[in-house]
Amino acid sequence: MKKDQFKVSILILLLGGFIVKILGFIVKIIYTRIIGITGVSLYTIVTPTYSLLITLASFALPISISKLISEKKYDSKKIIFSTSFLMIFLNIIFIILIIFLAPWISNTLLKNQESYYLLIAMAFTLPFISITSILKGYFLGKMNVIPNTISNIFEQIVRIMFLLFILPIIVKKSLLLGVISLILLNIISEITSIIVFSFYLPKNRIIHKNELIPNKIILRNVLDTSIPSVSSRFIGNIGFFLEPIILTHFLLISGYSNEYILREYAAYNAYALGLLTLPSFFIAAICQILVPEISKYNSQKNQKMLKRRLKQALFYSFIIGLSSSLIILVFRNQILYALYKTTLGSDYIFILAPFFVLFYLEAPLISTLQAIGNAKASMKITFYGEIVKLCSLIILSLCKIGLFSLVIAEIINIFFVVILDFKNLNIKN
Repeated sequence: MKKDQFKVSILILLLGGFIVKILGFIVKIIYTRIIGITGVSLYTIVTPTYSLLITLASFALPISISKLISEKKYDSKKIIFSTSFLMIFLNIIFIILIIFLAPWISNTLLKNQESYYLLIAMAFTLPFISITSILKGYFLGKMNVIPNTISNIFEQIVRIMFLLFILPIIVKKSLLLGVISLILLNIISEITSIIVFSFYLPKNRIIHKNELIPNKIILRNVLDTSIPSVSSRFIGNIGFFLEPIILTHFLLISGYSNEYILREYAAYNAYALGLLTLPSFFIAAICQILVPEISKYNSQKNQKMLKRRLKQALFYSFIIGLSSSLIILVFRNQILYALYKTTLGSDYIFILAPFFVLFYLEAPLISTLQAIGNAKASMKITFYGEIVKLCSLIILSLCKIGLFSLVIAEIINIFFVVILDFKNLNIKN
């Protein structure tokens, strides 16, 4: 890698991420206005389920593939074909499971019969998401961030065009069809990404039959990284699922009304956390380029460069976290009102913001653990962190401090996870 390519790659991803974020806001504004509150409510009901399905479908492949390719232990084509075989197998299982479980999920868990059709639509988007995940991992492993950046921008442009010219026509016929088309739009956007990626793939390369046969060693290496990474996200989703249940139960015991809990939890989760995590796409960009870099130097046993890249990533993350947290802390009321037309959640931001500087260090530390082959430690830390957070929440909820029990539990979790991440790095001098 050239001397400044690491910094240039991060800059490209930051600028691209900023553009995609702006386009994403435009997408959200357009579709919420077209489908209205009823459509948004229906779409929101299935969003957590869809997020979990996407996590399973992508199977942390961008991380594991980029790690393997950057290490240069195996031929890139063998890595791609082996992981493609794995994803075909997993997608068949996921689609069958969703079709089989959709009636139970919609009627028993979501308690909405119309959500059945949305779940079925989701199932057919998963293979396309898996293909783009493989391609993203490939280009990240090659340290070529241009295809990922351009594909993300084109995805959002295609979404905007569809929402402006096609969605209104569908909604006039049926609101349910409109929401279904919003989900199926992911197929069109993912195909757009695949087309963009195809222009950057190597041309005129001969594929031999033996390269199409899955390599067991490669698959084992992919799973060694993917399974702990997916498990970490799954554990996080379970913790997020249990959080409002525990909070509501123990705050009711402490004498708080259900109306207070709903209002304040919405203010905390939607406004306070939503605002504080807004700049996190910058950190995600840093982590995308950090994994293949750390993996490469770790395979070369070049501890000097490994530590240098980690320090750079932590420095950039700290600067971004410090500056964004400070701005949000000082101008929290103005920003909240400008974005959400309310100042609810301002008190929670005042307490959380100073500690969110550490929150922005979590992602590069976890990415480094995954890159050096210690993804299992990352999974364990996430698990322990969720247990500490939920136990703290139970105790603090009985202290009659309202939603500040959740705020303090979140701060405890941030400290706990960051400290354990540092402790488990074990990078030699």
